[in-house]
Amino acid sequence: MADVTEEVPYQSLYRRFRPSTFAEVKGQDHVVLALRNAVRDGRVAHAYLFSGPRGTGKTSTARILAKALNCTDLRDGEPCGVCASCIEITRGTSLDVHELDAASNNGVDAMRDLVSRAALGSPGRQKVYIVDEVHMLSTAASNALLKTLEEPPAHVIFVLATTDPQKVLPTIRSRTQHFEFRLLGPDTLSELLSQVRQDAHLDVGDEALDLAVRRGRGSARDALSILDQVAASDAVDDDLPELDEVVEALAERDVQRALVAVANLTAAGFSPQQLTVDLVDHLRQGFLALVAPDLVTVSGAERDALAAQAGRVGLAALVRAMEDLGRAQVTMRDAPEPRVNLEVALVRLVHPEADDSPAALLARIERLESSGPPVHGPGEATAPVAGPPPAASSTGAALAARAAAVPTGRPTPAEPVPEEPAVSEEAPAAPGPTGARPTLGALRRRSAPADLQVAGASPTATPSAPVAPEVPAPATAVTAGADVVPATAAPVAHPSEVAAPSVPADSAPFPSRDELVQAWGDHVIGRLRPKAKALFQAGRFVSAEGGRAQFGLPNDIHRNRCEAMRPEVEAALAEQFGRPIPLVLVVDGAPVAHVEPTGDEDAPAPARPAAPPAPDPEDEEDLAVFEADDLQVAEIDNSAEARLLQAFPGAEEVV
Repeated sequence: MADVTEEVPYQSLYRRFRPSTFAEVKGQDHVVLALRNAVRDGRVAHAYLFSGPRGTGKTSTARILAKALNCTDLRDGEPCGVCASCIEITRGTSLDVHELDAASNNGVDAMRDLVSRAALGSPGRQKVYIVDEVHMLSTAASNALLKTLEEPPAHVIFVLATTDPQKVLPTIRSRTQHFEFRLLGPDTLSELLSQVRQDAHLDVGDEALDLAVRRGRGSARDALSILDQVAASDAVDDDLPELDEVVEALAERDVQRALVAVANLTAAGFSPQQLTVDLVDHLRQGFLALVAPDLVTVSGAERDALAAQAGRVGLAALVRAMEDLGRAQVTMRDAPEPRVNLEVALVRLVHPEADDSPAALLARIERLESSGPPVHGPGEATAPVAGPPPAASSTGAALAARAAAVPTGRPTPAEPVPEEPAVSEEAPAAPGPTGARPTLGALRRRSAPADLQVAGASPTATPSAPVAPEVPAPATAVTAGADVVPATAAPVAHPSEVAAPSVPADSAPFPSRDELVQAWGDHVIGRLRPKAKALFQAGRFVSAEGGRAQFGLPNDIHRNRCEAMRPEVEAALAEQFGRPIPLVLVVDGAPVAHVEPTGDEDAPAPARPAAPPAPDPEDEEDLAVFEADDLQVAEIDNSAEARLLQAFPGAEEVV
């Protein structure tokens, strides 16, 4: 009769090499030491809570504790593993150990059944209840467990295991001793896999162990499963061969290379979400290789290659890449095409100019700082370095400097002309009494625009010669050949307001009343001295006939005061219109004197009145003490028509 050999079914590596003693538990020395001493000294608590990531040995340690509590040949807190109780617990047939999966038995009925059987005796010394994934229990089931968990029978020990201790009720955590299990380090995990390869007689190389360590990510069960898969396939097949290509593309700022790598991976069947997760983890390992090498989960030559690659990318770029890819991973959840989110994130990482976030702007600034000053080609011009403008010595020098500031060779009518600092060459005022306050006129002269101060320069200043531009530019804001205003002239207009050179008196037509009103409000009144402006702003143009303009004022007293300032106003009007504008001051509301035309419209206009002298400090002081009470204001008509005419200066009532 032939011998029949019973075939033993194959067991996975993580089941065959599950630790059976405290000494075989790797990477959890803080937990093993406390439990072994408690068993040896007889100070075992009635309830324990084991928490930590998957594959770190929580359930295996709970079974080892159950063996130690019921072992008949205990040796320094370690179970013997050969007695009947240890063998039955290893096989899972012991009546002293009850395991409950709270993920599938999370109702209150299952917990009530467990509590009702807790008081029953068992063959061994201690009955151990192992409740896995205890955070999945419902609130009612957790409350049903509370009383028994706090005061169980003397022979009952509870061991609760969970991967998320924050979801466990605080009332349960407070009734247990909490031990936290940690992920295994790369060296510890590599040592464990090497021992398993030797004991299981696996014909795999070191690259297979490195792959299992990297993809295991600190979990002993995951690493053993990957090693089992590699041994079964007899080949090391890295699922993500193109991740290095993506990272190298980030280092070289080659967007085409990055997108091609993503296209190859998606064509091979990898989802964009998983690619993003694995890419973030790869970048994180490189980041740790630069700042904290002891935390890297890979070892050997792979760690060195990872550190070199991370150095090429740069620390700041690694951090920004992890942040951007993390945000892309979140947006992929609701995106109709997740691959687009990944590609857009990679483009922004390779080209920071396509991103307007503060991190991208900072990356661009760092690139500019590291590249140094820009090198200009033979056809490129460098921008001039701005410096302090030269001090002007006269009115002509100031105007020449303004003309030089305008680029020649092309018209620039709308180009703003920079303002030069005000240069005052006035003789110092006579010293006043000690402690005297400056007058209003002096304060206004200090804060006057540069144009007014240049126009009021000392009469001894010598105007500079006109400078002709290289290429004539019609209608420029300021021309180099413009006439220089004498020092005794009225305040000059700002260069931006001068549209063309002055027109001869015999060719400029006499303006109409509407033109006078518009020019008066837009340009002329703003150029007057403060005293003249204060007096004339209460009047309006009444008519413009026969080569003269009639200007109406409120009353005779006001008109008499304005008569002294009339030459200055006429000079300002003549400068504005390019011809003399004789001004007749009348009382507003009085009959308007009709001026007969001369009949010779082509006759030369009257001579241009002499320009008033430069502002006198005494006049300014006069204005400082000028009070409105000195004027005798006529009775004001409060009718609607009068208020409407007052609101719109220059308007006429048409009957």
